[in-house]
Amino acid sequence: MNILRIDGSMGEGGGQILRYSLALSALLLQPVEVYNIRAKRSNPGLRPQHLTAVKALAELTRAEVEGAQVGSSRLVFKPVERRCGDFTFDIGTAGSVSLVIQAILPVLLFSDCSSRVTIKGGTNVPMSPPIDYMIHVFTYNLRHFGVNVDIKLHRRGHYPRGGGLVELRVNPVKQPLTPINKVSRGKPVKLFITSHAVKLPHHVAKRQADSALNILRKYINVEPKIDIETYPPERDPHLGPGSGILVYVETDMDVRLGGDSLGEKGKPAEKVGEEAALSLIEDYETGMAFDKHMGDMLIPYMFLARGESIAGVSKITMHLATAIEVAKLFIPSAQVEVQGEIGKPGIVRITGVSFSP
Repeated sequence: MNILRIDGSMGEGGGQILRYSLALSALLLQPVEVYNIRAKRSNPGLRPQHLTAVKALAELTRAEVEGAQVGSSRLVFKPVERRCGDFTFDIGTAGSVSLVIQAILPVLLFSDCSSRVTIKGGTNVPMSPPIDYMIHVFTYNLRHFGVNVDIKLHRRGHYPRGGGLVELRVNPVKQPLTPINKVSRGKPVKLFITSHAVKLPHHVAKRQADSALNILRKYINVEPKIDIETYPPERDPHLGPGSGILVYVETDMDVRLGGDSLGEKGKPAEKVGEEAALSLIEDYETGMAFDKHMGDMLIPYMFLARGESIAGVSKITMHLATAIEVAKLFIPSAQVEVQGEIGKPGIVRITGVSFSP
């Protein structure tokens, strides 16, 4: 099979291009060369969390790999077969566990058996979906494709020390993915606030939640379910310190939209809660079915589903546009239509290839 060459500087030019390229390469067993990796970032080339995704996918496909080292701007990846079973991957830093899950999930879904993957690293870190979002929003929305995924958080890991521990369980699909048709979000039926603080006083998590609720109750008239996660100092297993919050709403259209924020030194807990609430409200007020973070994560599954998938997203992001461009390189026969401009709400229509297990 001819090798597919992909310019890592196209679109938003970040690590997402590498992740989606390798995810589809592993799934379709299509050899790929990615060059100019993360060329538009201040520290270009592979970072530790990208390297973990590369090594994980190489193990999951017995791939031959060239250029798999931190700082490398070129990578050649030649997968052989899709594997499944029990695996453990250690990022070794506070690199994002969530982004590694994004990369490895498609190939596990289309493997021959169930898999259990343990990943060590950062669970709540900047520039990445928190693991809470992956557990409560991402996996929930993927159900509509016929995807059965379970993510369990065993220990949190914050920047810069990491040390988080997450277990991913994946049941393989037995048939092509079901297309989705979710444009409008519908009416809210449930509202959730999950706020945590590790190696910090209990009141930090409580203040984050209270601040978020004060804003959310003005827009979403649903009684919230609030989860405050803290630990007594003598029994706190985390490397920490760190805090964060996820707020998410479930609607009568059976979708969830979420907003999150991370605590950091010198940042008031009230500000953390406010940021998460405003992020959710910004997406919620568009009336679309999926928030700006979920938008680009849907793309690979829409390309692989049988028939036409339609998704209303709160914002057409550069991440979404780039995900489409990468997927089109692997699956050129898919039909794609995007209604809307970058930075605005829009509707994505994709007629996929009906990829079979």
